[in-house]
Amino acid sequence: MSEGLTMISLEDAISVLESRVSVLPGEEQIPIGEARGRVLARQITAGIANPPFDRSPLDGYALRAADIAMATRETPARLSVVGEVCAGGWFSGEVQPGQAVRIMTGAAIPRGCDCVVRQEDTNYGEETVEVYRPVSPHQNYCFAGEDIRKGTVLMPAGEKLTPVHMGVLAGQGLTGLSVRPRVRAAVISTGDEIVPIGTPLAPGKIYNSSLLMLRARLEELGIIVTQSRSVGDDPQAVAGAIGEAFQNADVVITTGGVSVGKKDILHEVLPLLEAERLFWRVLMKPGTPILCAQYQGKPLCCLSGNPFATIATFELILRPMLAKLSGDREMTYRRTTGKMAEDFPKRSPGRRFIRARYWDGLVTLGKRNHSSGALYSMVNCNCLVDIEAGNKGLRIGDLVKVVLL
Repeated sequence: MSEGLTMISLEDAISVLESRVSVLPGEEQIPIGEARGRVLARQITAGIANPPFDRSPLDGYALRAADIAMATRETPARLSVVGEVCAGGWFSGEVQPGQAVRIMTGAAIPRGCDCVVRQEDTNYGEETVEVYRPVSPHQNYCFAGEDIRKGTVLMPAGEKLTPVHMGVLAGQGLTGLSVRPRVRAAVISTGDEIVPIGTPLAPGKIYNSSLLMLRARLEELGIIVTQSRSVGDDPQAVAGAIGEAFQNADVVITTGGVSVGKKDILHEVLPLLEAERLFWRVLMKPGTPILCAQYQGKPLCCLSGNPFATIATFELILRPMLAKLSGDREMTYRRTTGKMAEDFPKRSPGRRFIRARYWDGLVTLGKRNHSSGALYSMVNCNCLVDIEAGNKGLRIGDLVKVVLL
């Protein structure tokens, strides 16, 4: 994109940002206990089978199926009990015809046995056991490698680790993993009108809600926030803050100063930084005046200062770029369709996103304030409804496009 003033579509904005970033290079070694939410840097192959030995799925007796083929309650099969094995133990001998070993759930099945009879079908004998019903060969029998065979590709590079992944890898005896580095982001709010929370609110001032909101959202997505700070409406000061932030960040996000007013200074900041402007203004509301640039090969994303516009453009435009940068495919959002459970009669001359709640295919709006400066109506919102340009209003039962957050 050039430095022209033509607005671009949401999809083009996403494409431009994605085309300018690649997965962060390198990898780091971490303990497996710290791996939740991290992205694997290397493929992992099973070094051992799971289970690593044939085992019993229940409490009972390990024996040969042929020895109890004719067993009934009236004419039970009688076998000598030659040992007992519990989970974690091992029977070192080999079971002969006419013999049985008392066995507990999870224990290794002794050599010579081809099945397990559950203890409820016996008299619970300790030296001699009576078995009242037959079982087939390999009945109640878990084979070594039944879950995972040695040499199986367990997880490819790029897999995001959940607690279940961690459990599988712990079952392989792994203590550490090679993962991709986490994205580092800095957040800067601009504007003379904003003051830090915890300070007296003077006339004409507002508390800085967007700074804390963005920081929390970035951290929720697994991104390291290297700094979050506020700077007044001074182009030199903002340029200095951005340049400093990039020394320890892969991406810098700013809020405020991107429209066409007297205090919209980010247009002056980019030349001071010698940053390449990628695009300014996207065909959507809220957040139309989003400004994105590249500074020394890294993305600089300048969002509207209105709270809902801030979070909406972050979710819709920045998340796909951050997903590519991190190598985390799950970091981006999903889309679906839903059915309106209530009316939204307002016309939408241009493409518009409104706050909503999606559940079981239905989209509800509630009594929400949909202005770009309103933030409270985002509480309990889990989606955005994507309304096409020229829409004359939504009615109950209309199918709509939904962005799941």
